[in-house]
Formats: sequence, C-alpha cells, structure tokens
Amino acid sequence: MTALWLVLLVNLSTFFLGVFIWAVIQHFLIAEIPSALQHPVKFRCMHCIALFLITMGNILEKLKICSMPRFIQCIHDLAAIKKNYNLMVTNMYFGTIPVRLFQPKAVSSKLQRGIIFYHGGGTICGSLDSYHNLCSFLAQETESVVLSVGYRKLPDHCYPSVHNDCLNATIHFMKGLKSYGVDPSRVVVCGESVGGSAVAIVTQGLLNFPSLPKICAQVLITPVTQIIDFQLPSHQQNQNVPFLTKDLLMTSVCKYLDIDLSWKDAVASGTNVPPDTWEKYRKWLTFDNIPRRFKSKSLLPEFPGHFNEAAYLETRHTLKAEISPLLADDQIIAQLPQAFLVSCENDPLRDDALLYKKRLEDAGVPVTWYHVEDGFHGCIALFDKQPFSFPCSMKIVNAVISYIKGI
Repeated sequence: MTALWLVLLVNLSTFFLGVFIWAVIQHFLIAEIPSALQHPVKFRCMHCIALFLITMGNILEKLKICSMPRFIQCIHDLAAIKKNYNLMVTNMYFGTIPVRLFQPKAVSSKLQRGIIFYHGGGTICGSLDSYHNLCSFLAQETESVVLSVGYRKLPDHCYPSVHNDCLNATIHFMKGLKSYGVDPSRVVVCGESVGGSAVAIVTQGLLNFPSLPKICAQVLITPVTQIIDFQLPSHQQNQNVPFLTKDLLMTSVCKYLDIDLSWKDAVASGTNVPPDTWEKYRKWLTFDNIPRRFKSKSLLPEFPGHFNEAAYLETRHTLKAEISPLLADDQIIAQLPQAFLVSCENDPLRDDALLYKKRLEDAGVPVTWYHVEDGFHGCIALFDKQPFSFPCSMKIVNAVISYIKGI
C-alpha cells in the first residue's frame, strides 16, 4: 500500500512539474515585459504562476472535475483578510446579492461620505474577500462608509448579471443612506476593470431614477468602456503583456457575453460589426481621439476585414450601450457627475479610459485623469499583497484616496 501511495505521489509531482515547466515555456514564448515596469523578475514569476493555475483550471474543466473559473476563484480567495479594528464590518444581502459594509467605529457627529465599490476580475475571479483589504483601506483612509458589492459571475452567471447586480445593490443602498450613516450628497461610485465598467453603466442607469440622491462622483480604475474596437493602439501595443493578454481578454468577453469561443477572432477583429455601425460610432472610437504620445509611429489604424453576417447574428447584443457605456447618447453623458479616471500604460484597456475621458470632457463633465507609466492591468489588487505588490499598486490607491478626500 505504501508503494502505491509513493508511486501516486511521484506521478502527481511529475505531472505538476510538467505543467509548471509548460507554463514557464509559454511565458517566455509569448509574454512581453514592458521596459518601464519595475521588478520585472517578480513580474515574470507571478505570470508563470498565473499561467500554471489557469492551465490547471483548464485541465480540471476538461476532466469535468471543476470549471476553470471556479478553480481560479478558489485560489484567488485564499488571500488573507486583515482585521481592521477601526472598522465595523458587516456582511449582508440585498435581496440575493451579497454585500459587505465597512463603517468607521469612531463616533461622528455628522453623516459620512459613502463609497460604493465594484471589484474587478474579468467576471472570472474577484470577490468580497479578495478585495476586502482594499475596501477596508479605502474606508479607513477616506473616513467613509464603504459598500462592496459581491455580484454574480462566471461560470454560473453571464451577461447581464454583473451590471444588474451592481445597479440593484446601488439602488437598494441609495434608498437607505441615512440608516447607514451616509450623507446623500456625498456618495461616490468606484470600481476597477469590469467594476469600472459597472461604474459607468450604473451611473448612467441611475439617471432613470430621479427620486434617488445624485451620485457626486465616479471613480473608474482601468475600466472597460467599450467592446467593439479591439484594434486600438493599446490593444496592439499590450496584447501580450501580462496579466491581461489579448487571448485572456477575448476569452473573458466571450464567456461573459455567452458567445461561443469560435467567434472570438471575429469579435477581436471587428468583422462582426456592420459597416453602418462602425460609421455611427467612429466619432467616438477613432484613433484621432487618443493623444499622440500614446500612438507608436509603427502603428496604423487597423480596419476590420469583410463583414461577417453570421458572426454579427451571434454577437449583435454586444453593440448595446448597456454593455459599452462609451456609446451612450450625448444627453446621457452630459448629465453624469464628475469623474476620476485611472489608466495604466501597459494595459490593453488603456485607450478605453482615454476615449471615455474625451467623451466626458466633450460633454462638459469635469474629469480628473491619473496615468501610471509603470502600471499594468489589475495591479491595484496587489497593493497589500507583499511580496507581490508593485510601486504602481500603491500609487493608484493613494491617488484614488486623495481624489475622494478632496470631494
């Protein structure tokens, strides 16, 4: 019996080692490490581990043991939650939506600022637990009541679960602000990555509820603002930069929008978009709206190939403004509150932030922009994950805190 266990252990060890070696080879064959990035060796090591975990998740999914998203979620949620004795933390449900409330314990004679936070994770990972420390830090440093929304995600829930859950949780919270000690005139919505997309969509959606208090500011950290044009300069420049490579981005988009992965290339190239739709939205998606310093001389605007009607019929729901907030009508954009936009140089979604910034400014909405030259997508989630944190992680956190405290 001991011999059998020994053989099993050796075989498992060999298997895991083989998968890890494959992940390392994949990293060095595909990944591009930007020269501006600090701690490149640490960055490479983390990406190799990420590739290993994704590969293991895919293997488990093919063996019908566990889906890849659920495996990644389990690993992601192993991050330690730090106890903050200055805050009272309460887990609740708004209907079926899990939320976590962070309230300063210090007695205040007046109502406090409120922050509604939507986490990132590409609808694959991210949770109340994995973003607990960030929300706790925001609550303490800004002396605010923070509500973190645990929206539904893959593999069980596709579009429009993220945005519906974020909107419904926000409406529920806004109806009872004073019961949570929040000043109705000082509510900020904040989110990262897909959570940044939720900020834009929820802020626009709340305009349909005039009886609710007005949002005073929106904070969008490396947001997704459109899923039509994946040929923008940042997508070309950063398509192989960890941790959001083009392949992972397109896979996440297709899985969340319930699009068969066989249409992934059509979505990436834009051949699923009718010519008249391209013409309609070109004024907002044009290369010309991106500052010159972000466009390499070697890059030229790439236009989609021949229109694929079959791809369009399978993916036409992606053309809605409810999915791409950059495409909302002018009268909606003009009513939005002031915004704080964070972009990272080494992020394929960099230009999404730049285009939304221009869209807001053109409509007269006050915008504060913070750009991180050594930043990469998702780095804010590592701000306290020593030894895996990067200088850019804390830069973004401090910038967000400084902006919110100034409101």
